[in-house]
Parts: sequence; C-alpha cells; structure tokens
Amino acid sequence: MTSPALSVLDLVPVRSGQSTAGALAATRSLAKVAEEQGFRRYWLAEHHNMPAVAATNPPVLVAMVAAVTESIRVGSGGVMLPNHAPLVVAEQFALLEAAYPGRIDLGIGRAPGTDPLTSVALRHGAGGVSDEAVTHFPQYVDDVVTMMSPHGVAMQVAGRVQALRATPSARTVPDVWLLGSSDFSAQLAAARGLPYVFAHHFSGRGTAEALELYRSGYQPSERYPEPRTFLTVNAVVAESQEEAERRALPNLLTMVALRTGAPLGPQPTIEEAELRGLPDEHRPLADQMSTRWVVGTPESAAKQVAALATTYDVDEVMLNPIAGAYDNTPPDRSPHREETLRLVTASL
Repeated sequence: MTSPALSVLDLVPVRSGQSTAGALAATRSLAKVAEEQGFRRYWLAEHHNMPAVAATNPPVLVAMVAAVTESIRVGSGGVMLPNHAPLVVAEQFALLEAAYPGRIDLGIGRAPGTDPLTSVALRHGAGGVSDEAVTHFPQYVDDVVTMMSPHGVAMQVAGRVQALRATPSARTVPDVWLLGSSDFSAQLAAARGLPYVFAHHFSGRGTAEALELYRSGYQPSERYPEPRTFLTVNAVVAESQEEAERRALPNLLTMVALRTGAPLGPQPTIEEAELRGLPDEHRPLADQMSTRWVVGTPESAAKQVAALATTYDVDEVMLNPIAGAYDNTPPDRSPHREETLRLVTASL
C-alpha cells in the first residue's frame, strides 16, 4: 500500500474550561504543526450554536490560518451555501485568493450545519433555510464559481447587460470542492466537473457508492479534466492503544450526546469523560461510530490510513484530529491533537 497525502479538518473544538480565544489559539498552533509536518491542506468547518465547536465562520478562520502559515493550502470544509448569499461567498473567497494566491480552497456543502432556531437567525428571520435555498443549490454553486472568475457573470438588469464580479480584477481563483455525505453532491460534482469530498468522518456509510457515482459519472471540465476526490476520517494517535482510546473518549461522549439528543456542553476533558463514563445503553452507538475512526498507535494508525486510501482508491486522506486534553492542559493549546499529526506522519 502506498502512503497517501494527508490533510487536516478542524472544527475548532472548545473544551471544558477553555474560551473561544483559547480554542482559536490552539487552532493556529495546530495549523503550524500541520504545515511543518507536510500536510497538503487545512480546512475549517461551519457549525453554529454548538457549545463544543467554535468553527462558525469559515472565511474568517481561513484568513486567520492563512496569515500564520506560508505554504499549506487553507480552505473551508465547508461553507454551507444555503446559509449564505452566493455573491457574499464568492466575494469572501475571491478576496482570500487574492491575498493568498494559489493557497485557497472553497469547499461547499448543502446541509444547514445547525439547528432550526439558528437557521432562522442566519436567514434574517425569514423562516430558516428554506426549501428554495436547497432546491436551488446547484444554481447557487454555478453562481459562486462564475462570479469568482475574472469575467464574472453577465446579468440583464433594466434592459442593460451588466457584469457581476466577486472582485474587480481576479488573477487566480480558488479551487472549488463539493462536500457531501450522500449521493446528491457526488452526482452534482460529477455533472459540473468539480472536485468532490465524501464526509467519511461524519457518515461512514455509502462512501464507496458515492465515490463510484462521482467517478463513473464525471464530466470533464476545463479546470478539472480528471475527477479529484478524497475522504475525511476522525483520528487519534498516541504511543499506546490504551492512551489513544483515553484521548478519543471526550469526543466520543460528545458525539453520543449529539446523536441521542442529550444536553450539549463544551467537550469534556479526559478526566471528566472518564468520570462521566459511557452508559451501557449507548455503547452500541458508540461502538458503531468509533469503529470508523482511526484510533491507535503510530504504526496501526498509519496502516489504517493507508488501508482507507487503498480501499477507496484515493491519494489523499483528511484527518480530523479529535484527541481530547487533560485538566491541566494550557487553554491555548491542544497538544494531543498536535501529537496525532506528528505521530501519524512519522509512520507513513
């Protein structure tokens, strides 16, 4: 098995006793480690109104990370397009690409990434993410791509044809990726000739089917003559299997709470998670989720990552480093997330 390229997905987790400022500082540190270790790209997610996630605004986070790194590609994983006006997204990422040419990825998703209440707030009280926004998602994707191009899109207004551009004088444009955990985005990416990423870390089901749909239906485009794809996976790597499992427990309890409708809070520390424990009735759900994760020693993790790349025929795997922290961890660092990146690269 050949070693795939590695990338990072970051949800900017917020743990017990940590402020948003601390979580952002930890993300900046993690991004520097990713660049030092030769990771290909660093993507920031979009989630809203979640006590354990500070990744609410991908373009702001992308600018923050790009500013403290030099060469690694930085992008959104992803912008949830139904939450935003296509022109605003195009303007944001056209400016990011102008500031950091050749380093910006715009990953686009179709899900709202939040609860109904927050959806209403995002849509200015206009009833949340409407069915219309989801129905018109393919057109919105086309609009974003076209408006970021140097020529923009021609629109007829009041009997006159005018150009609508995301930025006055673009020289380069970001790479645009479609993200998904179902067949819809795979088929749309194939039809539009765009790169595609399957959210294996979130779903874990239907990965092979979605990637096959994408590849078999791919329509070459001028910018992307061949299909481009990879997948994401949750990862915790430590010197021993026992320690890796301890570090995975805080995220596992958070995900179980999310899936079972339990009250959500900041991600617990490792000590808090061990004290809380996993209820027996939720163990099957926890096992179902964690078996899709890469949790282990450097050698076993490297084998798992390489096996994923081989199984799904991808040359890149994006790791979501979910390792928790102990009570005495400095609030502006996530050392076990950093160690996950260092250890997995050392063994691949």
